[in-house]
Amino acid sequence: MPLDTEALAKGLEAGCGGRLETATQLCRAEIARLETAFATGAPVTIGCTQEEAAFADAAEAAGTSAPYALANVRETGGWSADAQSAGPKMAALLAMASVPVSDAALVTLESEGVALVLGRDEVAIEAARRLADHLDVTVLLDRPGEVVPPRKADFPVLKGRVRNAAGRLGAFELTIDDYAAPSPASRAALVFGSARDGATSACDVVIDLTGRDPLFPAHDLRPGYLRADPRDPVAVERLLLDASTLVGTFDKPRYVNFDAGLCAHSRSRIVGCTRCLDLCPTGAIAPAGDHVAIDPAVCAGCGQCAAACPTGAASYALPGAGDLVARLRVMMRTFREAGGRDAVVLFHDVDHGEPLVDALARFGDGLPASVIPVAVNEIGQVGPETLAALFAYGAAGALFLARARPKHPLDGLARTVETVNTILVALGFGAAPVGVIETDDPDALGAATRAAAAARAGAGSAVPASFLAQPKKRQLLEIAFRELHRVAPAPVPVVPLAAGAPFGGIVVDVEGCTLCLSCVSACPADALSDNAERPMLRFTESLCVQCGLCAATCPEGVIALEPRLDFAAWDAPKRVLKEEEPFCCVECGKAFGTRSTIERVTEKLGGRHWMFAGADGERRLRVLQMCEDCRVQAVVDESFDPHAVERARPRTSEDYIRERGKLS
Repeated sequence: MPLDTEALAKGLEAGCGGRLETATQLCRAEIARLETAFATGAPVTIGCTQEEAAFADAAEAAGTSAPYALANVRETGGWSADAQSAGPKMAALLAMASVPVSDAALVTLESEGVALVLGRDEVAIEAARRLADHLDVTVLLDRPGEVVPPRKADFPVLKGRVRNAAGRLGAFELTIDDYAAPSPASRAALVFGSARDGATSACDVVIDLTGRDPLFPAHDLRPGYLRADPRDPVAVERLLLDASTLVGTFDKPRYVNFDAGLCAHSRSRIVGCTRCLDLCPTGAIAPAGDHVAIDPAVCAGCGQCAAACPTGAASYALPGAGDLVARLRVMMRTFREAGGRDAVVLFHDVDHGEPLVDALARFGDGLPASVIPVAVNEIGQVGPETLAALFAYGAAGALFLARARPKHPLDGLARTVETVNTILVALGFGAAPVGVIETDDPDALGAATRAAAAARAGAGSAVPASFLAQPKKRQLLEIAFRELHRVAPAPVPVVPLAAGAPFGGIVVDVEGCTLCLSCVSACPADALSDNAERPMLRFTESLCVQCGLCAATCPEGVIALEPRLDFAAWDAPKRVLKEEEPFCCVECGKAFGTRSTIERVTEKLGGRHWMFAGADGERRLRVLQMCEDCRVQAVVDESFDPHAVERARPRTSEDYIRERGKLS
């Protein structure tokens, strides 16, 4: 492949402070050069991923634990019809790979090999027979027909229908109806005894050969649940091979970090934000009081919850949003310094995207020189903050490569793309800056990327931003959108957004607001606040996540959400929504409450309620006009009991008889 060493050297030095060295057989004839580089202890980035095993051996031979990174510049740039002009892209990919990212924590799953084989006929029994040497198997036949009994009872064969199922590898729990055991005297066919409902089963592995609906949503992503069509022998063989290995200890990444203190799900049993609950394809997220809980053992890492979470309570960890944006920053800077223009970033996953990019390079024209592929764990993990930062750094466009038939719905990604496109179009970045390519065909990928590169030519920021990535999602989001607005081709002060967007303000009917401040106590993001000195309701729009808890909590129902992106409001200090004169304590003069509220209460109670009638009632009204300290003091000093008053007693028949006797 051709190398534009001038562009590579210039871009790497200016973009990430790197020094370029070239070689033709670094994995073979020139391996000593690599060992020498490793021995210095300095970070090394190698422009090849094919020979990863050879590079690992070289690092071991050099006796160093210095970190090194690999970047694929061949299939992504060097093997392309545009290879002669791909130097800036190669430099960008090398620079991006050199930026370290934090490792994700691991979740450990343990399986002792207790397996439940679900089926309808002899296929399930034969599968259990072949697995019996590897797993502790039990067969459960769902509404079986005439099933020939096994010659030997090497494992239990039962009848039953799964009512519901929960759990994951190492910890499945199933509730079974129509449960019955067969008679050991069954002859030509299994004869089952009396059945009962509500039986339970605990197992480590569930093997589903029923051919019916799966037990779990997004069942392909549920660890320990294996399913195949019993009429497909190849699929059954593949399942048996996979199932035989599910004994022991298994580690999986903790894809999502969760901070319950930031969650805006609910307050005081009033539900607010449900974005993550609505999007999770595996059911790994469930309400848990004022917040939600994410089961890391069930979570399959689609990332849509983290992308949609407006507060940053859920954040992706493979890598984190801050790490990804830090890589994009260096990548875009290096691309620009190496002479590249109008970059279109192609986000793709490893399992589906990398083979497609590889096939396009080997058997087609490869990717265009301005299209930079960025591998992520899941395309759904990319949120608005990442896309805003990318365009602020100077990107002309962004693409997501998805499967023609995704393993789970991509509703979260679709909402992210819709919201970000609305903002980018309003700011002058052209039509549809962000797009999704849904294909399993390399040629279709090539055609789509070339069309996008042509359409986005000249659409990037003329003077891109260079801000540093922030570790916290909400901080990153705020700075990314502020910088995006600053460098936008045609900035506007306000961008209206669709309902459900995570940005916006609130509209308060000030005439109906009593300044009870229940909305302040309900707001999980501190967007609403009071003032310790005066009766006041204040609002910080940059903190609002549009969870709706304020509107749902308001007893007067005078708050409404207004989805929008108001850049002026984001830069403004706290805005006063309503302010009133305080009421001063009639004893000490201390300000407390609002004048309108105290006067309204006094007016409604004075002379109209039995507790506040007469001379004693006047004293009680005066207590209502005291601050909390003076009120307590009045009760203590005067032994004042607001309830110690003779209530008006209803007249009875005895009263009438007594009065009649007096008259006679």
